[in-house]
Amino acid sequence: MTDWRRIVFGCLLAGVAAVSAWAQAPAEEGVTIRADLAYKTGRGLSVYERTRCKLDLYLPTGQTDFPTIVWFHGGALMGGSKADAVTAAVATAFARRGVAVAVANYRLFDRVKYPAYVDDAAAATAWTVRHIAAHGGAPKKVFVSGHSAGAYLAAMVGMDPRRLRAHGLHTSAVAGVIPISGQMLTHFTVRRERGVPNPETTPTLDEAGPAYHARKDAPPILCLCGGEDWPARAEENRYFIAILKANGHAACAYQEFPGRDHGTILSLLAAPDDPAMAAILAFIAQYSPPPAAVTPPPRA
Repeated sequence: MTDWRRIVFGCLLAGVAAVSAWAQAPAEEGVTIRADLAYKTGRGLSVYERTRCKLDLYLPTGQTDFPTIVWFHGGALMGGSKADAVTAAVATAFARRGVAVAVANYRLFDRVKYPAYVDDAAAATAWTVRHIAAHGGAPKKVFVSGHSAGAYLAAMVGMDPRRLRAHGLHTSAVAGVIPISGQMLTHFTVRRERGVPNPETTPTLDEAGPAYHARKDAPPILCLCGGEDWPARAEENRYFIAILKANGHAACAYQEFPGRDHGTILSLLAAPDDPAMAAILAFIAQYSPPPAAVTPPPRA
């Protein structure tokens, strides 16, 4: 196993350990889970697509008009699952706080290459926008987020207009983008696919990088990183926010959390009183449109 894969899976294992240290209540308490919903259907799909392109909904029980996060797991675009312990714990924590989560799987390299996994992320987002009302949620309060590779996918969905346009949607259909420790330049797995020497450490930026699509009318964006994250990851996110601001984007910010590394910025989200969770909830509250006013019928 290469060094970078050891780092990725080491972080995942550390996250599982962190979750087991504090998780106490069962996932079903206050949360309704609807699993394995296909977000891509119809003819022409491969067996892999039909198997992989599914999501789980974590819904706040007994609530309506709630916001929803479309969440993409990490794993270097090569591994990971919507069912891993850390992801399930984070989704449950959001749902208990009144925010639904649609946790989506997507196809992985090297079974597919760019932009297949980005297109899957866009398809999962479009499905959520169009179907969350049937589950009690507000279609205009759909955010996209994820950790590491999942943060890259969330940013691409929000930044590259072509991805949602393929589903008849504008990026304005996304209420906000919340990348957590993501790559805002071209992802190193995409670099690997394209034969870039030393892809983990050779930076490139082209249409496969979120920062390439920086523009004034992108959705609101909150980037989060740990203060002890991977080398240059924080700087990459700061650069992304700086480029957005240079383009006149007013609703973007970067927050860094001391003492968190690439794994614990995710795994501690579900811990009580986590500051990163508080920042995300505040962002969602700020950019969730208020309920539409109901005009009373005229008096007879």
